[in-house]
Amino acid sequence: MEFFGMIPGFGNIFFTLGAFVLALSVIVAVHEYGHYIVGRWSGIHAEVFSIGFGPVLFSRVDRRGTRWQVAALPFGGYVKFLGDANAASAADPAAMSRMEQAERRRSMHGAPLWARAATVAAGPAFNFAFSILIFALYMLLRGVAADAPQLGQVHPLPAPVQQLQQGDLILAIEGEPTPELTDFYRVAGEMPAAPVIAYRVERDGRVMDLQGPHPLPPRAASVTINSAARDAGLQVGDVILAVDDQPVWAFGELPPIVQAAEGQPLALRIWRPDGGAGQQLDLLLEPRRTDLPLPEGGFETRWLIGLQSGTFFEHPTRRPGLGEVAPAAVGQTWDIVTRSLSGLAHMISGAISTCNLSGPIGIATTSGAMASDGIWSFIWFLAVLSTAVGLLNLFPVPVLDGGHLVFHAWEAVTGKPPSDRALNILMTIGLTLLITLMLFALLNDILC
Repeated sequence: MEFFGMIPGFGNIFFTLGAFVLALSVIVAVHEYGHYIVGRWSGIHAEVFSIGFGPVLFSRVDRRGTRWQVAALPFGGYVKFLGDANAASAADPAAMSRMEQAERRRSMHGAPLWARAATVAAGPAFNFAFSILIFALYMLLRGVAADAPQLGQVHPLPAPVQQLQQGDLILAIEGEPTPELTDFYRVAGEMPAAPVIAYRVERDGRVMDLQGPHPLPPRAASVTINSAARDAGLQVGDVILAVDDQPVWAFGELPPIVQAAEGQPLALRIWRPDGGAGQQLDLLLEPRRTDLPLPEGGFETRWLIGLQSGTFFEHPTRRPGLGEVAPAAVGQTWDIVTRSLSGLAHMISGAISTCNLSGPIGIATTSGAMASDGIWSFIWFLAVLSTAVGLLNLFPVPVLDGGHLVFHAWEAVTGKPPSDRALNILMTIGLTLLITLMLFALLNDILC
């Protein structure tokens, strides 16, 4: 197995690595700034704020005495507070013993418990807040689908008949009324596959009976990252004409065909709208066994090719209000958290494959693919990654923020922190667990 075969295109390796470094640097900067600013507000002095490790490429000292720096290895970052011995915030006993009381108060280890706990918790909290902000801004700037089933831009299709056009308001499909967008999707999902569908539309104040393609045609509205479809070369906008010489007229025909193949290669004939009349291509892909989260919880294992359906037209959008997007953004972030925890629990129990856990190569590949899909896809990925980093840091593992919070909780209950010997043992165990997890994830990237 070639190492670079796991990264999409050797010629794109620098683009992939660049996207990965940019994504990781942004998330790390957000996380560490949370520690820094809440520590500053709590009276704890930060000596160093670093993006990356190793040799320093650039640095400057601000008026508060904090050194801001960018280091050569851009795979993390840290804030070193007064009294810290290292980037992991272990105490420096020698330095602490030389401090006067006022100076000890400005150190991480001499500050009140509430200040230390707030500073530690701020890193993950800022990751979650960043995700919510990005999701909210995404919806505010991109808009959300209007409530009426009206045609925006009409996608090119090799349809036998296409009489609908931009601006048409769909009143009914095959005699089934569609007063709202939700009704449109309900009727469209129930519509049998056929090359020509009857529509009743309103155009310029007139009601017209027209013909057009299936409302949910076998068109690739999006192509999943690291999927069989993407590896086979399918692109957004491609229309599947036939699978193993079986004609396809609706996207809903594809899942049963894919499931019946049980992983065997499928021969696709597709139509690609490359200007003019488009072109037909023949592709071969192998469905992949995939663990899918269910809305009610748990997972379902199915064969997938990695395409998402959509209508044959774009939906006009409307500008939502802040009161609409804020709960939606919080809900999106919470959904990522719950699905991640559910997935981890199912992997530990053996209910789903551990291949669902990605390591640095998988994350780098995804970063590059999302960046190549466009700026909005990459921004959305940043929000998802930020939530994942915030959640990971809350795990109660020593060396992670969650482990430090456990130590603070112990101190709050017993009135004293764990002994230095206990802390050293626990930190060693935590570091071992973290390295083991990273190596396991890296092995997943190679073998899966």
